[in-house]
Amino acid sequence: MCEDYRAGLGVGRGADDADRRAGRRIACPVLFLRAARDDMEDLYGDPLEVSRDRADDLRGGSVDSGHHIAEEAPDELAAELRRFVGEVRQEIPPAPSHPLV
Repeated sequence: MCEDYRAGLGVGRGADDADRRAGRRIACPVLFLRAARDDMEDLYGDPLEVSRDRADDLRGGSVDSGHHIAEEAPDELAAELRRFVGEVRQEIPPAPSHPLV
């Protein structure tokens, strides 16, 4: 986890900046959940709005927790993940049947 934070401030940030300059966006649906009782919104504004220019299909909201969502609100987080995956699965058209099947 510490390496993830380090990369986000270093090599990850540089790669993200390069992608944005090149106009690259995330094409698949993205779920962005934030902790409702964290200070990120006070520091940076609404994280969902700040991130809209990075993905074609950005969905999300907040979970009633502090900074550590998975530890503080695991059931709510799991419910949000199940809901998102269920929505996305319904939106994917069925694969064409293969002539040999």
